Amino acid sequence: MTLYAALYVLGGGAIGYAYHRLVGCRSGACPITANPWVATAYGALMGLMLAR
Repeated sequence: MTLYAALYVLGGGAIGYAYHRLVGCRSGACPITANPWVATAYGALMGLMLAR
């Protein structure tokens, strides 16, 4: 079960980072997608929530 959750967290983080790179926010006013660290952490959190 732990490996399953870890894969979801890694996948979510990768998707969050990819969203930042591909869509992002040019002005910097978007609280989630303006910073790659925040976008990755948010994606990882969403992955963890999906794994549960």
